[in-house]
Amino acid sequence: MSVSTSQLYSTAGILLPKDACIVIIRTEWNAETIEKLEAGCYKVLDAHPDIKRTTITVPGAFEIPFAIKHYWDTHKYLPCKPSAFIALGCVLRGDTPHFDYVCKAITDGILQLNLILPIPTIFGVLTVDNQQQIDERTGGKHGHKGEEAAVTALKMISLTNK
Repeated sequence: MSVSTSQLYSTAGILLPKDACIVIIRTEWNAETIEKLEAGCYKVLDAHPDIKRTTITVPGAFEIPFAIKHYWDTHKYLPCKPSAFIALGCVLRGDTPHFDYVCKAITDGILQLNLILPIPTIFGVLTVDNQQQIDERTGGKHGHKGEEAAVTALKMISLTNK
């Protein structure tokens, strides 16, 4: 059974707790791309005005897992504790193996967070070779990965609260 993009992006019928809070961890690097991803997240989240949101900026993708773990550790007992994290970054291939190391580290880091934290961490990190691939994933033929990350966060919050 095939699912259309509009069905994948739909948040209709998702039940969220009244105190839901989403924390977006975004990078400084590739700011233009990150702003597009973040705008996509907000487009989806704006349809759910009761959700509290916080945005934290870190230097690069490598720092995302630490920032998420630190934020959880310092906010898990506060009234607005996170219900989900969304990691937004963009790692663009260059001429050295640095790309491979950073991509593996961020992927492994987010996987580990999903295994150790009681709330989901959504992977909204683009790992791309060029600007065309960025454009295709920020509103082009491959959809909008920022919007997808926000929809995924809402669906996972709903799942963890059933």
